[in-house]
Amino acid sequence: MTNKSSGSPCNPTKANAEKIKIFPASNAWNTNISKNAVDPDSDQIISAFATDTLRIDLSIPYVVVCGNEPKINIRFLDAPDESDPGPYPIPLNAPIEGNGEGDSHVISVDIENRMLYELFKAKVDGDGWLASCGAIFNLKSNKLRPDNWVSADAAGLPIFPGLIRYEEILTRKIDHAIRFTLKNTMIKPAHIEPARHHINVSSGGISTLPFGGRIRLKANYNIKKFSATNKIILKAMKKYGLILADSGANLFITGASDERWDDDLQNLRQIKGSDFEVVKIK
Repeated sequence: MTNKSSGSPCNPTKANAEKIKIFPASNAWNTNISKNAVDPDSDQIISAFATDTLRIDLSIPYVVVCGNEPKINIRFLDAPDESDPGPYPIPLNAPIEGNGEGDSHVISVDIENRMLYELFKAKVDGDGWLASCGAIFNLKSNKLRPDNWVSADAAGLPIFPGLIRYEEILTRKIDHAIRFTLKNTMIKPAHIEPARHHINVSSGGISTLPFGGRIRLKANYNIKKFSATNKIILKAMKKYGLILADSGANLFITGASDERWDDDLQNLRQIKGSDFEVVKIK
């Protein structure tokens, strides 16, 4: 997206979005959990998806805008009471996940004001946006959404901070936790921080994980055989872990769509659920 104000130093590129701090260093997404205790129920929880392999879904696009990007009206259909009211600085030509099929997420990152805007089930509606729900996050703050509020994600979490982004690979470091999903039957009908919302599923036994629950790749897992790109991802999985953010297929982690990704990422499918452990749930 181009900057509408001549003379402004803002350069709204994906590379520039990696130059701003995505939440404070103390934020849960940015916390090193490599030394945190293992949950006493880790083995039972992991056993539910121990034989499943890691998969990567590179489907969620985002746009980067400047602070003077025009704000567009949003009309919310399904959860207006739990959505942050518009307008949002999301251009009408912003890419929509799946080209409007499926979850249809739309994400905009304002790099000057350090604000994040996210929509779920979004589509253009005349001169505005129509969406199921939406959320605004101040990237300078650790403030959470009101408890029991949904966001553009089922767990009431921001999506962008948990995406694997190609621009991060170019910096040689991923410095945050990664968003992942599990099947409904393996999710507890509960949530823990930083999640703010949960879904009413019939499960709930000892082998289930609540939204906001975190797993990490075991410290002794040997990553030497993997490519440089995949090592960057795997190191983040050991240091920051994965946060359960939504229901879906087991062990799917989410990346931002980018034509520069290649088939090398498919080598991560060698990793199984049994190679992870659950970080202690408080």
